[in-house]
Amino acid sequence: MARRRALAPSLARVNDKSAQQTRNTTAPRVAFFGPFGTFTEQALRTQRDLADGELIPLRTVPDVLDAVSSGEVDFGFVPIENSIEGMVNFTLDALAFDHELIVTREVVLDIHLCLAAPKGTSLDAITDVMSIPVATAQCHRFLREHLPLATLRAATSTAGAAKSVAEDGSPGLAAIAPRVAADLYGLEVLEHDIEDEDGNQTRFVVVARDGAPAPTGHDRTGLVVFQRADEPGSLISILQEFAARRINLSNLISRPIKHGGLGEYCFIILAEGHVGDDLMADTMRALHAKQGLVKWFGSWPRADGAAHDARTHADERWRQADDWLNEIRSRLGR
Repeated sequence: MARRRALAPSLARVNDKSAQQTRNTTAPRVAFFGPFGTFTEQALRTQRDLADGELIPLRTVPDVLDAVSSGEVDFGFVPIENSIEGMVNFTLDALAFDHELIVTREVVLDIHLCLAAPKGTSLDAITDVMSIPVATAQCHRFLREHLPLATLRAATSTAGAAKSVAEDGSPGLAAIAPRVAADLYGLEVLEHDIEDEDGNQTRFVVVARDGAPAPTGHDRTGLVVFQRADEPGSLISILQEFAARRINLSNLISRPIKHGGLGEYCFIILAEGHVGDDLMADTMRALHAKQGLVKWFGSWPRADGAAHDARTHADERWRQADDWLNEIRSRLGR
């Protein structure tokens, strides 16, 4: 339990001006899930303030987060959710259990995958397909219909798959990768847009040690809630705190506690709102009082800039109720 309590970061990190000022004096060092040619790099390059810094590709998401935690880099850029495959659990778990980092921004990128192989390779000659499991899962239909006998081989990233195929040079080996990675590593694109569903998108996040942005009115907050006791009604007890304040949840995920035993779970929650909002802060206060351990891992602007109407109206009603109660309390002791 001591290990788990040590995970909870202080809310004092919101708007850490000194951290922001330090970063602004020099170009940022930004680690990302590499190698060059990944969708992560493409999404990162849409953020001019980060892309103008020193970009450092690392082999895995944990490597990126480790580099941020140690201070080797200023920011990390990693995937957290895909519209087809859902949340990227290894990113969520690392933020929940292994690091004292906060999310400061999100970026959404349209994802288009292609099948790429050494030049001169025909589709009929493909015997092995290399990519990360998340990418091959997004292309199950194409693989079943066109390459039902091909062996799927795991890579560390989609761009890493393209790089490995190029270095191997075998005519029977292909990669599921971004077009930019195929071009970067000299592969021929055999098939375009092989993902199963239209509208395939991935959400990426920027992580840092400090410096959460101020509320914008269209924000998202990440929380990890550890149950005080595994008992009937514990989830309802958590959810009612959000429902009572009209706070919408965009994601609720049950995850096993890595350092616990079988049957020990926590809840990772993405909620609409900002820790700087009165309602969100009050919800977090109530959850902490009930559950004993709540980890906050950031409040950041939504990529779509949308605000949830129910929460906006609830914020105003809450302020009115707070003014009403303060007026009553002002009369005490007269």
